[in-house]
Amino acid sequence: MDLMQGRPFTGRTLERLKKFLASVGLLYDDGVEMSVCACDDDGEIIATASRQGPVLKCVGVSPDHQGEGLAASVVSETVTDAIGAGLSHLFVFTKPSNRQIFDDLGFFPVVETGDVLFMENRRDGVKRFVASLERRECAGTVGAVVANCNPFTKGHLYLMETAASRCDLLHVFVLSAEKSVFPADVRMEMVKRGTAHLKNVLVHPTGDYLISAATFPDYFLKDRARVDDVKCELDLVIFARCFAEPLGITRRFVGTEPLSPVTAHYNETMKRFLPSRGVEVTEIERAESGGQPISATRVRALLKEQGPEAPELAELLPQTTIDVLRGNWDAIAPRLGA
Repeated sequence: MDLMQGRPFTGRTLERLKKFLASVGLLYDDGVEMSVCACDDDGEIIATASRQGPVLKCVGVSPDHQGEGLAASVVSETVTDAIGAGLSHLFVFTKPSNRQIFDDLGFFPVVETGDVLFMENRRDGVKRFVASLERRECAGTVGAVVANCNPFTKGHLYLMETAASRCDLLHVFVLSAEKSVFPADVRMEMVKRGTAHLKNVLVHPTGDYLISAATFPDYFLKDRARVDDVKCELDLVIFARCFAEPLGITRRFVGTEPLSPVTAHYNETMKRFLPSRGVEVTEIERAESGGQPISATRVRALLKEQGPEAPELAELLPQTTIDVLRGNWDAIAPRLGA
């Protein structure tokens, strides 16, 4: 057996890898940064594993070579590569039927649904992460908002102010995934500064646990029409079991979504799913400006065209967000293409 690496593979080798993955019921994920393939004496691929950042993906072994330790070989090589890149906390999304493979490789379950098993290489990693978040004793109603805030707008502020007025303590979770125009630390700064006047609000990162559409890998799902539903269910199971239960959250607040069908569908799924797990879902009417819902997409377009001094931004953004934009503009402008 020979092992070969690609960063990522291209050309004919990539086509061979895609063909092999298809033969074991998987798709190649275009976000892959590196892959490892095990080949037999004839040069045919018989096992593979890939990595995108800290997420292992596209792990497959030929049915004719099961039980030969090939999964361990390719995954170990991928893990070694990740550690060499400075990534020690690793994750895998896979089919529940693959649990034993990753158990044996030192991964531990975060949550499991009927379609997806989400694992990490730290025992009780999610439990320790949530335990590290700032908390406050509260005998009353504890609520939550989960948002990307790309960037933080007056729409987000209205949602959080309204939610804070309807509960005794509000946890605001800002997605940590670095798949947005604005870096995670900048989005966190925007939210913390924008909600500093709300004394019953605690602002947290989500770490690597609450999952955005941009980071959820779906290469192992055969029914492509169900991808959004599967992602929603996994995200909500993680929220309910890993965040809501230990933090005592019993209400989740969301804004109405007239612009994005995907987000509107997520809200509907949330309203069906969370109440049976002890979390009431409250939908708050989206804030408007000039008769139109305030949109982060519109804000990004204005910033790209006119920068942080665009007059219209005063109607769409809190002054705190404008101040953060001005202070970080040299770093943000290239990400916007400005």
